[in-house]
Amino acid sequence: MATSLIQKYNVPGPRYTSYPTVPYWNDATFSTEGWLHTLLHAFHETNATQGISLYIHLPFCESLCTFCGCHKRITKRHEVEHPYIEAVLKEWNLYCELLPKKPHIREIHLGGGTPTFFSAENLKRLIHGILKEAHVVPEHEFSFEGHPNNTTREHLQVLYDLGFRRVSFGVQDYSPTVQNAIHRVQSFHQVAKVTFWAREIGYTSIGHDIIFGLPFQTLADVEDTIDKTKSLLPDRLAFYSYAHVPWIKGNGQRGFQDQDVPRDEVKRQLYEEGKKRLLAHHYHEIGMDHFARTTDSMYHAFENGTLHRNFMGYTVTQTKVMIGLGVSSIGDSWYGFAQNEKVLETYYARLEANELPVLRGHLLTEEDLIIRRHILNLMCHFETQWETEDLYFKEIPKVLAQLQEMEHDGLVILGLDHLVVTEKGKPFIRNICMAFDLHLQRSAPQTQLFSMTV
Repeated sequence: MATSLIQKYNVPGPRYTSYPTVPYWNDATFSTEGWLHTLLHAFHETNATQGISLYIHLPFCESLCTFCGCHKRITKRHEVEHPYIEAVLKEWNLYCELLPKKPHIREIHLGGGTPTFFSAENLKRLIHGILKEAHVVPEHEFSFEGHPNNTTREHLQVLYDLGFRRVSFGVQDYSPTVQNAIHRVQSFHQVAKVTFWAREIGYTSIGHDIIFGLPFQTLADVEDTIDKTKSLLPDRLAFYSYAHVPWIKGNGQRGFQDQDVPRDEVKRQLYEEGKKRLLAHHYHEIGMDHFARTTDSMYHAFENGTLHRNFMGYTVTQTKVMIGLGVSSIGDSWYGFAQNEKVLETYYARLEANELPVLRGHLLTEEDLIIRRHILNLMCHFETQWETEDLYFKEIPKVLAQLQEMEHDGLVILGLDHLVVTEKGKPFIRNICMAFDLHLQRSAPQTQLFSMTV
């Protein structure tokens, strides 16, 4: 890829797990009552047909990984497990009391933090408590994130018996130098062991997460990691760009110097060469940062045009309602977003007072809903259109004017009422989405809020 394009388009930009993005949420017009109104409206529309999704945030980790941007609490005290599960189940029960009917659950995802910090028995208690209040639809997808160093065969078996069929393991990189820098030391043998366990037990989608652009990482490191990964044949891969945002995450990302982090064309080469290797190993590019084998459900969803994206990342199921449970978790009713308290003690206190622990959120306007659909189309399908009235908005001419330079650079193909992202343009999908982001256009941030797009 031409260095000039990287230099030109390598600017801070959102990752678009939502629209509007979190920095542009309007807290002034948000209320918990407004959030619940949108939630009940969406639930009434879709519970019987789509079902709902649950994202459960399990925040505890035994040690700090310096690449991580998630909300977490570092502790080796496992007595924290029981009260946290009790709190999450209380939060779930508060929602269930508000819903007019038993929810039909289509999707559950356990994220963190480190979900496998919790014992298998406690995870079983959590899921039993959730499902006791709900129906499970036949074509459900239950998934969790596993740390290779503490995921046991018992974890995998217990969750499998509860209906989980997808697991993703955080690999990041196999280089000892990189692992030491990011404080995530785990052997290839350990990753292979948990991967083989999952396959033997019967998991149908095993994922590995790999990161490029980590401190001290070289092209040889990326190639070696991908080759080792290929030998284990995970069904899908996330090949993420390391987001170096120490101004947001503080000392957690200061275990190394800024100059130790690959940048610009060096970082882009890590991606391009890594992608080339993944394609040669018969993985297919899916949306942004993801790759899958043809046998995986993510590949089928992409091919069928049913791929979806939300705060859990890319999903193969699409529900209007996603309830977020746990500290810092974000819920989505399609018409609104709500984020829970980020401080664990405050989260507990709100629940002790029988309150939903909602901290902040955003209620989408009619314009937001239209732009959200365009950005989802671009992120999931690499194209969008505005020939129908429900997808047209008055700023389209201004958006097209911004995109003309990208068309000149071969990143997009513009029609009178549609846009298609080219192969050359796929690495710049965040930049293309930014042209549609009216909040960003109207109020450019005065300080750096986002990671670089390249």
